[in-house]
Amino acid sequence: MALSVGDKAPAFSLPGDNETTLTLSDFAGKNVVLYFYPKDDTPGCTTEAKDFTALSKDFAEANTVVIGMSKDTAAKHDKFIAKHDLTVKLASDETGETLDAYGVWVEKSMYGRTYMGIQRATFLIDGSGVIQEIWPKVKVKGHANDVLSKAKNL
Repeated sequence: MALSVGDKAPAFSLPGDNETTLTLSDFAGKNVVLYFYPKDDTPGCTTEAKDFTALSKDFAEANTVVIGMSKDTAAKHDKFIAKHDLTVKLASDETGETLDAYGVWVEKSMYGRTYMGIQRATFLIDGSGVIQEIWPKVKVKGHANDVLSKAKNL
């Protein structure tokens, strides 16, 4: 199922960092930036998380919560957050159900080998749970600023 702008964002309730549970409906009334990334503590994923963290006050002023999601465990997320002083929330989707629902669990290839993995993508969801913007196949450089500019206009 491919999601489009204007679609209702698929619901989720997943283990989060710091022994929390992150449930999309808990953020009703706030905008949510939901970004999917392949793996904690890899170069691109670390840069992306640090970029979103650097803009955390700006996102808060725009009534926007930032949640990153990967298949890493919540315990790995806690280590990742502590190592890099991250302020974004991180959700753990070990089963991949939410990744499937958002269409980001895809076939990838590297060095002639194909495998299943997470496509780096970001969804901007408004306070009523409707997708307002989608960034498929994200390039990390400048991405957090692009997302912030859209969130400020919701």
